[in-house]
Formats: sequence, structure tokens, C-alpha cells
Amino acid sequence: MAVTIEELYRNYGVLADAKPEDLTKHKDAYQVILDGVKGGPKEKRLAAQFIPKFLSSFPELADAALNAQLDLCEDEDVSIRRQAIKELPRFAAGENIVRVADILTQLLQTDDSAEFNQVNTALVSIFKMDAKATLGGLFSQILQGEDIVRERAIKFLSIKLKTLPEDTMSKEVEDYVFTETKKVLEDVTGEEFVLLMRILMTLKSLQTVSGRQQLVELVVEQAFLEQALNPADPDTVDRLLQCTRQALPLFSKNVHSTRFVTYFCDHVLPNLSSLTSPVAELDIQLEVLKLLAEMSPFCGDMVKVEANLTMLFEKLLEFMPLPPEAEGENGEKATSEEPKLQFSYVECLLFSFHQLGKKLPDFLIDKINAERLKDFKIRLQYFARGLQVYIRQLRVALQGKTGDALKTEENKIKVVALKITNNINVLIKDLFHNPPSYKSTVTLSWKPVQKTEAGAAKRPSGEEMGAGSTMKKQLSPLPRRDARQIYNPPSGKYSATIGNFSNEQRGGFRGGRGRGFGNRGGRSRGRIY
Repeated sequence: MAVTIEELYRNYGVLADAKPEDLTKHKDAYQVILDGVKGGPKEKRLAAQFIPKFLSSFPELADAALNAQLDLCEDEDVSIRRQAIKELPRFAAGENIVRVADILTQLLQTDDSAEFNQVNTALVSIFKMDAKATLGGLFSQILQGEDIVRERAIKFLSIKLKTLPEDTMSKEVEDYVFTETKKVLEDVTGEEFVLLMRILMTLKSLQTVSGRQQLVELVVEQAFLEQALNPADPDTVDRLLQCTRQALPLFSKNVHSTRFVTYFCDHVLPNLSSLTSPVAELDIQLEVLKLLAEMSPFCGDMVKVEANLTMLFEKLLEFMPLPPEAEGENGEKATSEEPKLQFSYVECLLFSFHQLGKKLPDFLIDKINAERLKDFKIRLQYFARGLQVYIRQLRVALQGKTGDALKTEENKIKVVALKITNNINVLIKDLFHNPPSYKSTVTLSWKPVQKTEAGAAKRPSGEEMGAGSTMKKQLSPLPRRDARQIYNPPSGKYSATIGNFSNEQRGGFRGGRGRGFGNRGGRSRGRIY
């Protein structure tokens, strides 16, 4: 016979009125409350509240009590589930914390938003009781649980971990997060990789130079830099792009980008035109060149600096056309079309060449024969003349515009176009020095301007910041996939595409689970409480 509301209240009264030392004498009363989970909706709601209240007085019934509460966590009535989940942290004591954390992690798969929020709140509350044990339950499901549970557990950690107080996230806890995350990284999708790296980047113990170097090593492992690149495979290209994006915030004058820059020069630039984009609207060539440019200031000593500079030089020539042929005797032009000046590409390549050129300043003098150097300077001169035309036209177009007028999409593109052309102008002037100079500093057009610049993108080291300081470089946002905005330059002698400029709109991993790094297969486990 099912327990009634009256019986639940009567037995609750017995327990509530008993002296603490006499509670153990009323085991039968507590058993009646446990049996309330077999009643109707009202009885179940009461049982969800009453069971945890007297749990500590009946340790011999602890397992039965937890199982009864779990039955309520799976009830068809969402209001009963919410009430049971709300009380679940009260069962988290001693060895039970890992189990409760494991259970709550599984409950993250709910599609009810209020219930989902309740699970999040419960997880955070037991985090404050024992962070390491709670992480044990979470990582258990991340490593072995169903895909939907794994996905939501990783997202939970990526959002909540950084909000926990310092006394909760001790050095021991952070070390545990790092150890367990490395296990997860052995088999991940692209999206999971991004989230897991963000989790690690929030750990204070990894804010030092040695900590950032450890993170770079993790990214290098995922990037497969020891393997040749297959430019026709979009997943392989995507892996490299995503890994490079994750590594970028970690590079500094003390944490070098050398392996990535070398790989780009050896394997990516030679295949630039044949790269398969992982996202339809992504300009893959420009994306790759931007990443290379951002990494180049942090490149350390290179084994093959001359070969890498030669590759950059050859690629730069491809995007810097010779001037059109002179007019014929009757005044007609010998060529029907003006060469296209692809400013965005040239900005990236020139910047990278300028940065690496500092390592071998005599490259253009000693390593390039006189004929090729003359050809290069002719291209530079032609490009510089085109630059001056665009710079004047852009300045006229933006003259007198301030505030909201500069915030229109058209004018924002023109502002960045002006940055691009000014940057190229500065870099070309450096290369025209005799001997070529590599001293000028510019800020890449898509990067925010730094108040104090030294060497293009100087950042404080871990020692300069102190072990407890946080990295000031912002983590890369999850990729946006909006359509790229193209700047259409004014007509004239040097009319051309100014380059496929976009407001830092980068594509990410395409597809969902089962794509990307580990191609994780689906799992089906059912309830494993």
C-alpha cells in the first residue's frame, strides 16, 4: 500500500520532535519517508524534501536514501525532478561527493532549461565542498559518458571553473584539472579542443612562462606538426588552423612560435593556392597568412631561416605584380587589364618577411641575385605608387567623419583599408633603405593598437607579470561564420581589389561531433548511477 501524505507528515513529525540522540530509534519512521518515492506527485515532492533532512542520522540507510532520491531525479514530472536535484548536494559527503558529482553530470543532458540550471547550481554548490572530488565525477563522465553528457560537462567546466573563488581552486585542484584534461585531449573533436584549451588557459598555475610553454606543447601535439600537410583535406587544414589559433595567445618573447612558423613556411606556404577551406565562406589563403603574420614576431632562432625567408620572398612576388607594359606607339596600352593589387595578402606577407628578415638582415643583399632584386624593387615601386593613390582616396572619403559616421559598415571597412595601406607603405619604405632596414614597427590592421609598442607585439612575460597574474591577451572567441566583407576601391589607374578584408571573421570546425581531431564515436550507456 502506497504511503499517504498524512503518513509522511506524521513520521516527519516523529523525527522532527525526537531528541538528536534518540533519532536512531526511529528508523521505521525514516523508512516510511523513503517509501514516499513510490507514491503520487504530492508524496514524491514531500519525500524529496524530507529524505535529505534526516539523512545524516541513519548512515545504514544512506545508500537506500540516495537511490530513493535518484528515483525522484528521474521522475516524469519535471517539478519533482527539480526538487530532487535541488536537494541532491545534501547527499554529497565524504566518498559520496564523487558519486553525486557523477550523477549531476549525467543530469546535464536534460532539455528543460529550469532543470538544467538547477543541475548547474547543484554542481557549483558541491564544488565549494570538495572541488577535486567534484572534478572526479565530472571527468569520469567526460571520459566515459554519453556524447551529450560529455559535451555539456566540458562546457560547464569552461564557463564555471573560472568563476570559482581562489580558495576553491587550489594548486592541487588545478594540477588535477591539467592532468585529467590531458587524458581527454587524447581523443577530442575540434570544438572540444577549443573549450578544453580555454579551461586550461584560466588556470592560474599555468600563467607563468613555464606554464604557457606546457600549453604550447599540448597544442603542438594536437597540431601534428611532425606530419606533412594534406592541403586537399579540409579536416587536416582545419586542425592546423584551430591549433594555431589556440597557440597564438600563448606566444611571447619567452614562449616562441618557431615550430609553427617553420611548419607554415615548410608545408603551408608551398601549398597555399591548393588549400581546401573547411568553411565555405572563409578565405583560407588570407586566413593562413594572417595567422603567420601574428606568429612571426614571437619566432625564435630558426634552423632554416634562409630557406624560410626564401619561401616568403617567393610567395610575396606572387602577390606583387609587375607594372603593366608601357603604352604603344599609337597610345594604346599593350595590356588590356591592370594588375590586381591584393593589399590584405601583401600586408601579411610583408609583415612576416619583415619580422623574419631581422634574423638575416643581409638576405636581400647577399642571398638574392642582382636581377631578382631589381625585379623585386620594380614590383615594390609599382605597388607603392598604387598605395599612394588608395591612401589619398581613402583619406578623402573619411575626411571630416567622426563618431557614429565612422561606425557604418562601409566606413569601418575604409578605416581598416587605410590601416592596411599605411602598414604596407611603412614596410616598403624600410625595404627600400640601402641596406634594407627592419626597424619600423606597425600594428597589423586587424589587431587593436597598443599604447606602447616594442617589436610589433610585445607582451609581458610570466616573470614580469608575476606567477599569480592573469594573461592579458584575450582568448580567441568561438569562430564566427558571417559572410566576409569586401572593400571595393574607387576606380582609377590602380583600380583593384584591396584584399579580402573582413572584421576578423574566422571560420571554425565544420560539422558536429564525430568530426575534427578524434572522430569520437557515439556512446550509449543509459543510467549508470
